Amino acid sequence: MIRKRLGFFLGPFLFFIVFFLEPFEGLNAEANAVLASTLWIATWWLFETLHISSTALLPIVLLSLTKGAPIAQTTASYGDKMLFLFLGGFVLAIGMQKWNLHKRMALTIISKVRGNANGILLGFILATGLLSMWISNTAATLMMVTIAAALIKEIRELSGNRKFNFFKAILLGISFSASIGGVATLVGTPTNPIFAAIASKLYGHEFSFLTWMTFAMPFSLLMIGICWWILSHVIFTLKKENLPLGNEIIIQELKQLGKLTYEEKVVGVIFVSAALLWILRSLFLNQLIPGMNDTVIAIAAAATLFIIPAKADKSSTILTWEEAEQLPWGVIILFGGGLSLASAFQSSGLAEWIGNQLTAVAGLPILVIILIIAVSVNFLTEVTSNVATASIMMPVLASLANAIGIHPYLLMVPATMAASCAFMLPIATGPNAIAFSAGELEMKDMVKAGVWLNIISSLLISLLVYWLLPFFL
Repeated sequence: MIRKRLGFFLGPFLFFIVFFLEPFEGLNAEANAVLASTLWIATWWLFETLHISSTALLPIVLLSLTKGAPIAQTTASYGDKMLFLFLGGFVLAIGMQKWNLHKRMALTIISKVRGNANGILLGFILATGLLSMWISNTAATLMMVTIAAALIKEIRELSGNRKFNFFKAILLGISFSASIGGVATLVGTPTNPIFAAIASKLYGHEFSFLTWMTFAMPFSLLMIGICWWILSHVIFTLKKENLPLGNEIIIQELKQLGKLTYEEKVVGVIFVSAALLWILRSLFLNQLIPGMNDTVIAIAAAATLFIIPAKADKSSTILTWEEAEQLPWGVIILFGGGLSLASAFQSSGLAEWIGNQLTAVAGLPILVIILIIAVSVNFLTEVTSNVATASIMMPVLASLANAIGIHPYLLMVPATMAASCAFMLPIATGPNAIAFSAGELEMKDMVKAGVWLNIISSLLISLLVYWLLPFFL
């Protein structure tokens, strides 16, 4: 409460100090207004004075009243095409969740691995990582933690209430892999489409679904493997733990789902079709259908769910609008607020001014600059919203890259990826908070395992961006 009260007064105080005092040298009136507005908004985000999505509405008010950006420009960001790509992905995810297709997919993957502690952990990490590439990492974590809780309860009863490190490892594995998997696709986490949207605004360059997936998927797969190894061989030695059962409970839960239903088949076909169209569009479909883009595919797939009738309830369709109202509108508003700030940073010249102040790094090797950005964003997002952080940093990094004479994506992409790799604290991400709330973990468990993954992910991102990204530019 004290923290929120402090933020409540500190945000407006910083705003008035910057807005009414003499601007910094080289800063025009519009850029100064954007800087003042950003300090207010960022302070309220950092101190969580209001819900972060509520604060994301402030750019509409502050940027307009201070003449930092026109109202038409500010509000347009809340309807960006990448936002609708993300929205379409959410609707597909809701369809999967309604008919339990996501649960069937997860249980099928877990049931295929060997029944010892290491094998079951790998199954959970793989299933969570693959699911979170396509559905909300929070939704994936909620479902997987529920399955893990049933498994933990059964093991505890059969072992006479013994405690196993496996319990901690499986919860950490779920939360970490949910964040890791989201990096792989444009719909996996909000920071990815934010980068794509800002890149499109600044450079008119479309970072397609296939391009991002081709570059980011190797990172996610490598990190999933590293996550499993760190948890099973470094933090905990799971091979020494003899669990009183293998994956029998997983197989039993899979049997309880029964045969694949008509509705699951429909959702599965639509989901696979959308994924294939996203992949094939930039290969040859654009030549056949010039108006097709990733957003059109996402919305078309989502709309199809509202059209096809369901067999279980003949008066209904596969998905109804009442069910779609579960959409995380707060995330979508946050997405728009971040983009509106990014747009104002660029149009006012604030991003260029900040970039010019940071040119001292020009003498450093490019790989070192990339690593500094990855590490900074990685640890910053332990205590701040990754969407807010990415939105503010993208235009600044673009201007910094221009000032020191390198391709802007070499700085923007590592920041985007690192924003999804906060593993140390429960407050860092939704998946971390959900796993921690299960009651099996202590803070030291998450910090001890998370710091390894923070460091490794920063190094891996830096190396992949430095060596691999130039082939995509």
